[in-house]
Formats: sequence, C-alpha cells, structure tokens
Amino acid sequence: MSKRITSAIAISSGVLAVILLTLGDFDKLGPVLILFFLSLALAIRNVGSLRGFSFTVLIFAAVAASMFYPDFFSKAGDFDLKKLIVPLLMIIMFGMGTAMSLEDFKGVVKMPKGVLVGIICQFSIMPFVGYGLATVFGFPPEIAAGIILVGCSPSGLASNVMAYISGANLALSLTLTAVATLLAPLFTPLLMKALANQLVPIDFLGMLWSIVKIVIIPIIAGLVFNRFAHGRFKWLDKAMPVFSMAGIAIIITIITAAGRDSLLTLGLLLIVAVILHNIIGYFFGYWGSRVFGLDRKSARTVAFEVGMQNAGLASGIALEMGRVATMGLAPAVFGPMMNISGSSLATLWRGKPVDEEKNKILET
Repeated sequence: MSKRITSAIAISSGVLAVILLTLGDFDKLGPVLILFFLSLALAIRNVGSLRGFSFTVLIFAAVAASMFYPDFFSKAGDFDLKKLIVPLLMIIMFGMGTAMSLEDFKGVVKMPKGVLVGIICQFSIMPFVGYGLATVFGFPPEIAAGIILVGCSPSGLASNVMAYISGANLALSLTLTAVATLLAPLFTPLLMKALANQLVPIDFLGMLWSIVKIVIIPIIAGLVFNRFAHGRFKWLDKAMPVFSMAGIAIIITIITAAGRDSLLTLGLLLIVAVILHNIIGYFFGYWGSRVFGLDRKSARTVAFEVGMQNAGLASGIALEMGRVATMGLAPAVFGPMMNISGSSLATLWRGKPVDEEKNKILET
C-alpha cells in the first residue's frame, strides 16, 4: 500500500474518530480508531525519520482493540489466552540468548559497578517516587499502597526486551533483572512495611523458579544454540527482533483485555500518577547512573530497569493480599503504559546508537 493511500486513510479515519468521540458514538468508534492507528503505523513506516515509531503506534492499535473488544482477546473457545504470556516471554528470552554469547557476560563480570549502581537505583528511586506521588495526589490508602507496591517491585522481563531492541547493554539488563528479582523477597516486603506500613507476602521459591523457568533456561538454551549453530540460520537473527515486537504487542493486548473493566473505572489522577512514576523512573535511572559514572550504554540499561517494573508480579501480590480491586489498579495501568513508553524510548535510542569508541573510553 502506497504512502499516499495510507496517509489518506490515516487522516480520514483520524478525523472520523474525533467526530465519533465528540458525538459519543462509541459503538462505531472502536473499529475506526483501530483503523486509524494501523494506517498511521503503515504511513509513518514509509517515512525514514519516523519509521522506527511504527511499532509504538501498533501498540496503540493493540491497546485500542483490546479495550473495545476484550472478549476476543481473553479466550479462544475454552482456552484462556493469558496462558500464552509465559510461553511468549520464554521464546523472546530464547531469541535474546541466540543473539548473545558468553563474552557478553564476561563484560558484566568486569563491571560489577554497573550491577551495584543498577540495584541501588532499582530499590531506591521507584519506591520513594511512588510514595511521594501517592502522598502528593492524596489517594485512598489501598490505592496509594498499590502505587507504592509497583515501585517496590523488581524490574520485569519487559525491560530486557527493551534493552534488546534499543541496543543497550543486554547482558547487564538480564543480570540486573535476575538479581533484583532474587532480592525482591527481602526488599519488597521491607520497603512496603516502611513506606506502606504493611508486609507483602512473597513466595521466594516460587519466584526463584519463575526466574529460572522464564529467563535462565531459555537464555541458556539460546546461548547453546548460538554456540553450536552460530551463523547457520541468518533468518533467525532477522526474525527474532520482529518476533519480540510482535510478542510484546500480543502480551499487552491480552493483559489490557483482562484488566479492561478496572481500567474503565480508573480516575484520571491515577493514570497521571502512574505515567509520572514511569517517566521519572527513566529520568532518574539514566541520570543517576551517569552521576555514578556509568557509560551511556549502561545508563540506558539502568533507565529501563528502573522505569519498567514487574507490574505482573505486583498484580499477583495484590491478588494474594485479597486487594486486587484496589491495590491491583495501579499495576494494571502501569503495565500497558510502561510498554508504550518503553517501546517509544527503545525506538528512539535504537535510532541514536552510542558511539562505541567513546563508550570504551568511558569504561576504562
């Protein structure tokens, strides 16, 4: 489809969407809005300087589709589509492993400072920012506790995917996610007790097995594949980044559909607070790392690790506490928002790669 045709469809569907929204005709708004985002993604894909942002626009299309037609993205017959999330994440992690080698991890071992700085930023910036936002906005106790819970949770797998897409320090990202998650059984309850005055129960062994199953085993499998089949399947190197993006879109769609009813009842203030929480995490994660002397590539990694929390884990904790309808609201909003902002930031940084020579100078 030509640039002119897609641009014309995007403009016309965008105008129609505004008209329908003004008239309050939400029955017709859904397909028009989805068409707008899809055509816009195709249109900007034909523009060199904007091409990288087509994935971000597709995320908006996925979110719109799941909000208007949640049943379609919740179950396929009797099969619960949420069961696809873990296998998709495992395949994405395998893809990351195929693009890595043991040399990547040797570089991290030589830079323990990066891991230390990342963990300090992870368990200081987001918990206290969450506490500050919850206090400033004056939310009801359990809603405020949900915002703090997001901040006290470890980084999630999405941060690894964004580091992978953006070309940041992927090995450091994987290490930080694993270490932060392993420390979460200690730090998350302690921080929640200090900042939210309640203890959050976490199954340490269950969390440890989740990390091993979803991250460690697929990455090792990918590393083994890379070691013995490197260069034999060039199509795989080209396909995995695309599959990673598609996997993220599918995961976001399923999660958004599952939490649609809760999202529709959220107030504007909560959405604003969650967005601020996410963006402030990126900002202080990056510049906090730079202040501690990390190079730009590693600072970008820490920005993702700090700004993108494990919203799924936070929702699970809220569910275990029997407060998913209140404490679980902030994680439900944070998940889709961080993936939209994270994919935008990853696309932006992918278009502005770090000068490797300058990076090496900073590392020495």
